[in-house]
Amino acid sequence: MMTRTVAEKARRRLVLLGLLAPLAASCGGRGDADGPGPSMSPLADAAETITSEDMMARIGVLAHDSMRGRDTPSPGLEMAARYIVEEFQRMGLEGAAGEGEFIQRYPFPPSADTAAGAAGRASAPNVIALLRGSDPELADEYIVFSAHMDHVGVGRPDETGDSIYNGADDDASGTAALIEVAEAFTNLLQRPRRSLLFLAVSGEEKGLLGSRWFSDHPTVPLENMVANINVDMIGRNAPDTIVVIGQEYSSLGPTVHAVADARAELGLEVALDPWPEERFFFRSDHFNFARKEIPALFFFAGVHEDYHEPSDEVHLIDGDKAARVARLIFYTAHELADTPARPTWTEQGLAEIRALVGNR
Repeated sequence: MMTRTVAEKARRRLVLLGLLAPLAASCGGRGDADGPGPSMSPLADAAETITSEDMMARIGVLAHDSMRGRDTPSPGLEMAARYIVEEFQRMGLEGAAGEGEFIQRYPFPPSADTAAGAAGRASAPNVIALLRGSDPELADEYIVFSAHMDHVGVGRPDETGDSIYNGADDDASGTAALIEVAEAFTNLLQRPRRSLLFLAVSGEEKGLLGSRWFSDHPTVPLENMVANINVDMIGRNAPDTIVVIGQEYSSLGPTVHAVADARAELGLEVALDPWPEERFFFRSDHFNFARKEIPALFFFAGVHEDYHEPSDEVHLIDGDKAARVARLIFYTAHELADTPARPTWTEQGLAEIRALVGNR
């Protein structure tokens, strides 16, 4: 279990980097500029549409036995993709996979020869949706949200005979947050200045395949992606703490800390990665954005005894925590989307990223 001590160490480290204080001052006043307090602002009203009940309902759909563990590729994964597309369409988002479509397909097994996965090598889907920004100059820049909709399918039965690896936390929880954050943004009367790209990828469990394909075959200019927010496994473990991996590498870290401080009602402490030996930086989809030198944050609550087991079931999810984390993501993304300056790497952070990618 993580503690406030871990979070305080993270905060002190960022202060020492000389990054946290200026952001805290600017963010503290921004959130309530449109009302007398967080509970009275249109921004907070939109955030409050992200509820525990809605999170649990969406996780329940994605982790249902009928999805058969959402393996890549599989009929269950296609069902999950259709569900996400239908939700994005209902919200009025635009398809951003090309020619107004929501589905980007990539060959499976992966291949650079797209003309051959078209001739009837199997394929797998990414779902891509767009909410256009309101600013004529900044609308051509994008905050990219990502979560993986796949899991590991059907496999070895556990002691109860259950062989469906439902993946409620990994990563139905993150995918549900992606959908809920998208819906919250559509509830704002004033859209943020930058555009928002919502990316539900597949193939994460097979080696980050979907996000790698997207980053190598982007549907919007790569140089216009100013930040990636990745969400994976946010529904378990300490209810008052969320680990945000990659925060020490760029100005995104001070931003998320400033937002968490300004939104004390969320009851969340933002912690640095307490498991560096697990190399989680390489193990989820944000890595494929960081390797393109796009600043990235990875919201992650940690593994548990049900990780990659059939027992990763819906009833074990802490829906209240998952909803609060999704609200923190919403507020953080809004700050990034509405701030004219792009996020920036720290000099040391970019050097470390280049070294990590080079050694990969």
